[in-house]
Amino acid sequence: MSKVVKSQSADRIVALKKLLAEYDYEYYIRDDTSVSDAIYDGLKTELKNLEVQHPELVTADSPTQRLVGGILEGFTSVPHSVRMISINDVFDEAEVDAWLTRIKKLLPAGQELSYFGDVKKDGLACAIVYQDGIFTQAITRGDGQQGEDVTANVRTIASVPLRLRETAATKPFVTGRTEIRGEIVMYKKDFDALNSQRLKEGLPLFANPRNTAAGTIRQLDTSLVAQRTLHFLAYDVITQSQNIDPASNELAYKLMAEMGFSGGEYAKKLDSVQSIHDYFAHWNTERETLPYNIDGLVIKIDDRATYQRLGIVGKTPRGAIAYKYPAEQTTTTVKDIFISIGRTGAATPVAILTPVVIAGSTVQMATLHNAGEIERKDIRVGDTVVVRKAGDIIPEVVEPLIKLRKGTEQVFIMPTHCPECETKLEKQKVDDAIWRCPNTKCPARSQRHIEHFASKGALDIEGMGEKNVAALLDAKLISDQADIYTLTVEQLLTLDRFAKVSAQKLIDAIRDKKTPTLARFVFGLGIRHVGAQTAIDLANHFHTLEAIGQATEDEYLTIEGVGEIVAEALVAWFADPHSKTLLTKFETYGVHPIPVEKVGGPLLGQKFVVTGTLHTMSRDQAADQIRALGGTFQSSIGKDTTFLVVGDNVGASKLAKASKLGTKQISESDLQRILGI
Repeated sequence: MSKVVKSQSADRIVALKKLLAEYDYEYYIRDDTSVSDAIYDGLKTELKNLEVQHPELVTADSPTQRLVGGILEGFTSVPHSVRMISINDVFDEAEVDAWLTRIKKLLPAGQELSYFGDVKKDGLACAIVYQDGIFTQAITRGDGQQGEDVTANVRTIASVPLRLRETAATKPFVTGRTEIRGEIVMYKKDFDALNSQRLKEGLPLFANPRNTAAGTIRQLDTSLVAQRTLHFLAYDVITQSQNIDPASNELAYKLMAEMGFSGGEYAKKLDSVQSIHDYFAHWNTERETLPYNIDGLVIKIDDRATYQRLGIVGKTPRGAIAYKYPAEQTTTTVKDIFISIGRTGAATPVAILTPVVIAGSTVQMATLHNAGEIERKDIRVGDTVVVRKAGDIIPEVVEPLIKLRKGTEQVFIMPTHCPECETKLEKQKVDDAIWRCPNTKCPARSQRHIEHFASKGALDIEGMGEKNVAALLDAKLISDQADIYTLTVEQLLTLDRFAKVSAQKLIDAIRDKKTPTLARFVFGLGIRHVGAQTAIDLANHFHTLEAIGQATEDEYLTIEGVGEIVAEALVAWFADPHSKTLLTKFETYGVHPIPVEKVGGPLLGQKFVVTGTLHTMSRDQAADQIRALGGTFQSSIGKDTTFLVVGDNVGASKLAKASKLGTKQISESDLQRILGI
């Protein structure tokens, strides 16, 4: 084949890809199209034929590469470039007003604020990465720090552009790395159609669109994913260059629409507190008209620099809230009440309900919180009760309908002893609402501990789910987390749940996690009050498990975010003889958490805080470079802060605090010189 013919084919392929991408944008994003299906199909067939003739010209952004058949081996864990955060929930006007009062105290007096609202889509959060404008990766939210790589499945979603649309406004985002965050949802009409088909085929029906969308994205068969109609609805754009960061959330939505994304059709700039409440009231009555389910609104400070300046508390930003609609409620009957023992020993009463559908899913159990709550609400076995999903997620019993009592209902009496091990229940403090089983060897606590240790947020050991853990405990093959490392294929084959292949897979999965990261291991230990982020902070501060275990309460308190309750829990856990035995067993069985490398360098011992907007780097980039040279990046000024880096649009409070503490203030250019850039 001549070079001329090949060149002509290459030009034709480029032209076809560009035109088909524009038609996709018209159809999937603008809900309009300028050509018939026959024309579109004809052009796509021509493109396929040309690519068959010239396979070397096939690129990842070709529409022929969207529907990829085949079975995936599994999903790998991928770290997020910027943490995917959660948002605090509020449920009424008073809580919205309280939120605004709090954030205004942190801003200069008299600063005018505008807000940006969007409907809160009920789907699966996902981050989609583009490199030089080309779709390269899709990552689920996961635990916020890292998620699962679902690139192959998200590629099948027709509303996800394989190449970002380039306009005068979007051109800066088509160079380098651009990340679009949003929700993967299934529209209500597509969910109904899917269930209608399953009904015809005699298959079980799906419970609700959200769970169906999330379950679909986690399918290993990409052809199955392609058969189900999913949509990606964008809500944020993140780049590695602060120079092109949109000044407002309103502008960010406009840019994402120009890049080829849907999701902002119902978003709105809000100029006053009253407009927030009016926006909420509007969608409270109109939300059923939306093509997908929502459970409230997301309200953000519109100015993105102000939003960043307000910062994050724990895992939630100060500058945003989720304004949630009242949870869906219904009635059912309490068939029984039993006590569930958690991994910390908490004895929680749980109601067994006559099955009822709430917010699209079947509920058969609901928490009753504690014995005092049952007594206060006067909930009895046999009662007709009001049940709701708090925040549309966690089922709980709201109240009994006393007028429907027949006289046969039974008052619940909190047991004095653990139903699992017969140990007497106790309270740690007189005014504590929670009864606990103090027996650290309690079978129920052991099971919860092992399940937690093997969970995705901890060591992520595939195959160590609830049923398998229960079977292993019942067979007395294990008694705690460390014992799983002693299991053999031969032992597993004595249980009905395992065949040779599944037994070998579990043993391999356990063996692969003998050298976990220190943070995951510490989180997996199940220390009370120590969540995933606190485990990361402990690992980064102390570097080794031995150092964490030997630290004093005062040393724990030097870590930002660790208060007295957490510090006391850490001291108590590492001093407990059972904990010491557990750690010794881990070491004996060859389980060695990877120490966090101690960073040396010219900035060792120096601590930096950044305030305001930087132009040559993002705040996260500054933090990474400071840490790479041995320095410490802090989110707030303290007595030990060495430098306050002052950018643009700085609030007065940090400057005043720096002056009061005698902290040296430096400019962005000073920071660049210190970093050697």
